[in-house]
Amino acid sequence: MFTSVLMIEKPLSSVDVEFVTTLHGDEEISFIVLMQPRGDQAVVLLRAIDDVALGELRKAVKEGEEPEGKAAELPAQQGLEHSLRVLREAGCDAVGQVVEDHPLDKLKAVVEEAGADEVIVLTKPHYVEEFFHRDWASRARHKVGVPVLKLFAHNDEPDTE
Repeated sequence: MFTSVLMIEKPLSSVDVEFVTTLHGDEEISFIVLMQPRGDQAVVLLRAIDDVALGELRKAVKEGEEPEGKAAELPAQQGLEHSLRVLREAGCDAVGQVVEDHPLDKLKAVVEEAGADEVIVLTKPHYVEEFFHRDWASRARHKVGVPVLKLFAHNDEPDTE
């Protein structure tokens, strides 16, 4: 069985699930999902700049309202549970956890412990971080010792209830 560690910052949409579950054709895939609460992943200003660059001005104005710290834990846990459920419904094995601190250190440990075959970073574009190679995928490539694939998450919002 092929094992992928999937780093996400928001719940998987149906399009995301179809995308990651069909990357390797008919091969059986097992996912280990690491959910990093978006509120802790990047500073508000960088997220607002990314929103402006994407033409999402309304989102840029609301970036300060994004849950941070402890307030981000419950939405992250709900998003993780939703993501695991839809991966399982798609026929994949899936386990996961919310990563509270040091996501790249946790990623490296999970890859080593599981003997993972690859890492998939599924995120929305972060232009400022990408330009300076400070995004998850760029930093993970220097840390984990397996191929790292960066994919952009789709915008359709899943029903996480």
